[in-house]
Amino acid sequence: MKEDFKVYRRLLKYLTPYWGLALLVVLGFAISAATEVAVAKLLEKIINAIQNRDTDFTSLFPLFVVILIFFRGVGSFIGGYFTSVISRNLVFNIRQEVFAKILRLPSQYFLDNSSGHITAKIMFNVEQLTAASTESLRTLISQGFITIGLLGYLIYTNWMLTLCIIIFAPLIGVLIRKAGKKMRKLSILVQDTMGDVNHVVQETVAGNMVVKGFGGQSYEQERFKWHSLENLKRGLKMTAISQLNSPVVQLIMAMALSVVIWIALRPEILQDTNAGQFVSYITAAGMLSKPIKALTEINEKLQRGLAAAHSVFELIDMPEEDNSGTLTPVLKGNIVFDHVSMVYEDGHKAIEDFSLKVNAGETVAVVGRSGAGKTSLVNLLIRFQEISSGKILFDDYNIQDIELNSLRTQVAMVNQQVVLFNRSIRENIAYAQLENATDEEVIAAAKAAYAHDFIMALPQGYNTQLGAQGLNLSGGQRQRIAIARAILKDAPILVLDEATSALDNESEFYIQRAFEAAMKDRTTIVIAHRLSTIENADRIVVMDKGRIVEQGTHLELLELRGSYYQLHQRNFEE
Repeated sequence: MKEDFKVYRRLLKYLTPYWGLALLVVLGFAISAATEVAVAKLLEKIINAIQNRDTDFTSLFPLFVVILIFFRGVGSFIGGYFTSVISRNLVFNIRQEVFAKILRLPSQYFLDNSSGHITAKIMFNVEQLTAASTESLRTLISQGFITIGLLGYLIYTNWMLTLCIIIFAPLIGVLIRKAGKKMRKLSILVQDTMGDVNHVVQETVAGNMVVKGFGGQSYEQERFKWHSLENLKRGLKMTAISQLNSPVVQLIMAMALSVVIWIALRPEILQDTNAGQFVSYITAAGMLSKPIKALTEINEKLQRGLAAAHSVFELIDMPEEDNSGTLTPVLKGNIVFDHVSMVYEDGHKAIEDFSLKVNAGETVAVVGRSGAGKTSLVNLLIRFQEISSGKILFDDYNIQDIELNSLRTQVAMVNQQVVLFNRSIRENIAYAQLENATDEEVIAAAKAAYAHDFIMALPQGYNTQLGAQGLNLSGGQRQRIAIARAILKDAPILVLDEATSALDNESEFYIQRAFEAAMKDRTTIVIAHRLSTIENADRIVVMDKGRIVEQGTHLELLELRGSYYQLHQRNFEE
């Protein structure tokens, strides 16, 4: 309960910039609530006017009704519209904050969580926050004013009778509390299952060719159906509790009202009450049922929103990538691994006591069996993962002392799995920090990557939209665009991570030449693939179980007839 209060208070802080609009909301709903109380009073006046044959008032009664409805409409519009303005701004601001946070989270977070669950937090959970904030406050203010107004009128009219209604309040409170606990648990489950549904959709869309190629449509349909049904079941349970809560509360209110009516009809109670006052009182008491029902439904919104708030704030409070470095040197490309080790949380040693010196402009190829720690090694270079012990130096600067963005802007990376965005080819080559590159620079990079010719053969050349992941291009073409991006970056350090392991011979030919252009005058780390880049490397480092087992030139290592020789015989004979 205490934790919920903290979370709710934190959520409400996001509304403080809109206090001016909130005053308009309060004003609007206050006007609307006043008209509700005025209905009961107007009813008393018209009944008394009919009994007393007051034709002046009965003639004006229709006008009063129109005025009343007019002000109710104005009040409802002001309150409702400005609540929505606050609500949509709240979602916008928190969604921006969550997305910005995701961009700053360490790579491990994306390994531990599926993209479906991550996007569900941004799209679904953030949307649910409005249930605990603006939606709840809207109901609380609008229906709260009506409840207070009607109770005030009832107490003013007959305070003793009104006590009979108030006595039932603790019973309603206990009911709301029990329903709230159950709805909180279900809200968390609904959000989790929504993440599962989102995950299945993203996987199926991203892997649609594999799904179709292996006849997985039925399997994916069943998987989607199962997770959707789980979401449906949780949602329906939550709805059932919410919907059951309202009629039970209304039943309690009806019991209270029946007691009031029974007592009110006693002659000793009615002695000083005229017909207008009696009807007005009973009408006002009956009108209490609707706002109290609405107020009990706040509980469902509150629990739904608080469950989402816990999830969203948990993400916002996660530790970000360590960026305590302050140095922004212009790197030449000298790299030193000094007794570096990297251990995963489960205790697995990816890199162990690794020491290596790479000189500026040198090309070093790193080879080894799958799981030898090659990719972990290059991830340490750009701090996608952190070292557990030892140190990495760039031009004698400790990697931890270099500002993170400064480091990454000076390392260009080409991966086996090329990432292209749903934008034009030009925007993909001149991405982010390169967006100010001139057309001439972009074309020069594409030519160096042997991509210019096939780009110009496309319908709109460099303005051709690539679509999702650029899947309308061949693997070799996508790879060359990635190399063009790396060449345009013009970083002193180039990392080629399994960059051509699955390409055809023609693509290899062009990409090999593109690599030669990209590697010129740069420090290059090449993770093993089947091109002659390895053979032409200044040095080859053989890894096994996170350690260096051999290093030397291609010919030197072949003569040793050790690990490299065996790898070469198996994988590089072509």
